Amino acid sequence: MHELDIPPRDLLPFAIGSFEAIGPLSRADFPHRHTFYEIAFVTAGQGAHVVDLTERELRPPMLCFVMPEQVHFWRRASGLEGKVILFTAEFLEAYPRDRDVLQALGSTQSLALSKKDGVAFGAVTREMEEEYRLRAPGCTAILQACLHILLLRASRLSCLSGALPPAGGTASIARKFVALLGLPGGHLRTVQGSARRLGVSPAYLNEAVKSVLRRTPGQLIRQTQLLEAKRLLAQTDLSVQQVAKELGFADPSYFCRFFRREAGVTPGVFRRGSEKHHDHRDHPIDADEVDS
Repeated sequence: MHELDIPPRDLLPFAIGSFEAIGPLSRADFPHRHTFYEIAFVTAGQGAHVVDLTERELRPPMLCFVMPEQVHFWRRASGLEGKVILFTAEFLEAYPRDRDVLQALGSTQSLALSKKDGVAFGAVTREMEEEYRLRAPGCTAILQACLHILLLRASRLSCLSGALPPAGGTASIARKFVALLGLPGGHLRTVQGSARRLGVSPAYLNEAVKSVLRRTPGQLIRQTQLLEAKRLLAQTDLSVQQVAKELGFADPSYFCRFFRREAGVTPGVFRRGSEKHHDHRDHPIDADEVDS
């Protein structure tokens, strides 16, 4: 896997520019993952954007969202135009709830825009690009505010605002737990270790997460492990034994049983299926597709 680096830290934990200005890696056609967030506002181009085995055809204008640790690339893309926005979690400190909005938007991976909405987002990104270019006093606050506006407008369009849990109490713990799973090494976490990290008991973590997300912490950890396993099987040449080791399984046989239970097929069958069905679009490869 290729890990990109955010632009030089002596500038800002933020960058914006055209695909050309950001550089070739902004339109990389090989699977890689980031340590930061990426939003691509695509105004022209053909091909597809692939995020964690889900392929979406480019239909500009549109927004594409990539969260830290997600694996993505551009497939058969040509004529890409628009703006690429890169930023770290640190840049979101002025508007902490934006992390929740991003998490929700990241689950959609892309958002088709009307011509009118495309014009509105174009205006916001042009202002951001100008502020980033000038680096005038107060530019950081303006860039954070512009990003906040962009995210809220995107959330409104995707009808996600009402889906975000309220702040405080169990919802806060649930959000922090999900954020932990999204950090590097999230697939290696345990319920007990996560509870210690969040300063709560395992029982309270279980209650909080289940009440908000309708799933237990253990189920979400297994979901994270399965996704990472699928990434490695589909996008690398690592052996099944090596994949098991990367996921923290000391026994490859136990990993195979885990994968079959969670995915419905063995790792080998999934890998062969992912190669066979690599042209599937608009939905992730799952057990039904592999068996078809």
